Amino acid sequence: MAANSQLTVAVHALCWLELARRRGTASLTSERIAASLDSNPSLVRRSLAPLREAGLVVAGRGPGNGWSLGRPAGRISLRDVRDAMGVEPAFDLHAHEPSQECPVGFGIRPVLGDIYAGVDRSVSRTLARVTIASVLDRILREQPLPAGR
Repeated sequence: MAANSQLTVAVHALCWLELARRRGTASLTSERIAASLDSNPSLVRRSLAPLREAGLVVAGRGPGNGWSLGRPAGRISLRDVRDAMGVEPAFDLHAHEPSQECPVGFGIRPVLGDIYAGVDRSVSRTLARVTIASVLDRILREQPLPAGR
């Protein structure tokens, strides 16, 4: 099973928009964002559409206009991004009902459901404490681009 990278793509794009803003560029086109992701502009537009609906980004109209943050990066938490993206919880139960004649099959869903709900609450609390601004600050501090690049 592959992990879902939608949240990562969205956070990457938002950090790039914030860095551009800090450097004096008010907006970036889908093409410029896609270049940072080493992806394509249609993926960027699909990824940012739910963020636009949530007011986290604003899209300019017409050719050459681009995307910008809908509010300050210090006020956009990763939980805001995850919620806007509609990203599924980290864990899920069986795709079908296990055997109710088996002691494990009978009891596993309610027990794991409770455990997974706790994990989701913990993840949500953690994501709420982290902002786009703090992610970008950490990237720039801890992972600076090598000289000459």
